[in-house]
Amino acid sequence: MAASAPAPPRTTDFPAEGRCSYYVEKKKRFCRMVVAAGRRFCGEHAGAAEEENARKRILCPLDPKHTVYEDQLAKHLKKCNSREKPKPDFFIQDINAGLNDETEIPEQLVPISSLSEEQLESLIKKLRKASEGLNSTLKDQIMSHPALHDALNDPKNGDSATKHLKQQASILGNIEKLKLLGPRRCFVEFGAGKGKLSHWVDIALKDAEKVHFILVEKVTTRFKVDGKHRKKNSVFERLQIDIQHLCLNKIPLLSKEKLPVVGIGKHLCGVATDLALRCLVETYAASCEERNEEPLAKRIKNDKTEKEINTLAKEGNEKNVPEKWTPVAGIVIALCCHHRCDWRHYVGKEYFRALGLGAVEFHYFQRMSSWATCGMRKTSLEASNLTTKRKDKHSDASEEHDDGGCRITDDSAESVPGFLTVEEKKKIGHLCKLLIDQGRVEYLQQKGFSPALQYYTDPLVSLENVLLTALPNHSLSPETTP
Repeated sequence: MAASAPAPPRTTDFPAEGRCSYYVEKKKRFCRMVVAAGRRFCGEHAGAAEEENARKRILCPLDPKHTVYEDQLAKHLKKCNSREKPKPDFFIQDINAGLNDETEIPEQLVPISSLSEEQLESLIKKLRKASEGLNSTLKDQIMSHPALHDALNDPKNGDSATKHLKQQASILGNIEKLKLLGPRRCFVEFGAGKGKLSHWVDIALKDAEKVHFILVEKVTTRFKVDGKHRKKNSVFERLQIDIQHLCLNKIPLLSKEKLPVVGIGKHLCGVATDLALRCLVETYAASCEERNEEPLAKRIKNDKTEKEINTLAKEGNEKNVPEKWTPVAGIVIALCCHHRCDWRHYVGKEYFRALGLGAVEFHYFQRMSSWATCGMRKTSLEASNLTTKRKDKHSDASEEHDDGGCRITDDSAESVPGFLTVEEKKKIGHLCKLLIDQGRVEYLQQKGFSPALQYYTDPLVSLENVLLTALPNHSLSPETTP
């Protein structure tokens, strides 16, 4: 057998004969300038090479993951990607965070695995008492939409792609059923990720006029689909911001156009759902209503007579101008990851307190909610793989939580007392999720909405298969009642 030929030397291993020995890092090769006899560096790099050998690199104070030449620190800090950037007008610190009553939350709560059997039984007893009267079996609203017909039947789809498309199709079908799919409105997608839900809403709307999309995502996202939309009738705007600090009425588009907002989201993780609800119905809707509280007579010049005022009002009604502008036309959010909820941000605190529950019970209920979806029988290797997978998911926000979003390494999923069977734990987990969601329903009802919870996809497609919908009470009709 003939010996294989040796690999040719790489051109970057050594400088070419008679050429400069300075390695140009940016080009990943040596400089190709001719050098004088007896010299190693060209005139351009002679001083730089000597200077570089004497320079010291230090950790960047803004981000220790990279280094910088010490003598260039001041210049680097002005352009470092980790520098604090100017905040936009729609950034208002903690505007959607809710009240921070630190006295309610104990300083230290032990893990569920450290609770005694009696303590755990007491918590479960409280849960079951609080859940009495709640319908634990929700209505099936598994739907589809023609806009995704071709995509769903594409033979190139893998299992993951098909699952996402089925969920998007059902959410889109529910949006249409609630009569929220139409022109002259702004869809705000919370936790947008790649923006695929907005993508399909836009496809379904075809050439509807005056349709805007605001995609809210706090992390940088790869493979976004925003760039595919260049139609003149729809506008896509992406905001990289935490929902906790988002003030919608400071966004120029919404303050100028006054388009009704439809809040949407696919698997809006834990606390993000509460932040989004408060952002829509408390921060945004309340501020819009304050601006519109001034009666018609005061908005007309003082020299108008009563007859003229009545005439103007009549003309407005004849032109189908609504008596009251609806800032939030509806909400359609697929819920996810209840174990990532937080008492401070939770919108259902009043509901919990009315049941005699507080921050401690909420803490343990949100932990136990993961029993509904996590694989408690998974091996440690599977758990390790899933944890790694989760890290990859959150790094680019490119995936969503079809497995239920449960962190198998969480104390709530391990080492719980063995007096409960797997099925009992699963039922308790579902009760915890239902109770947390019911608090959100009660909150929306108090804010003038008619909310509903329903199953929007099969659990074989996604373990997180509950959809929260809400319409303002004054816009309800028999066809759109949730």
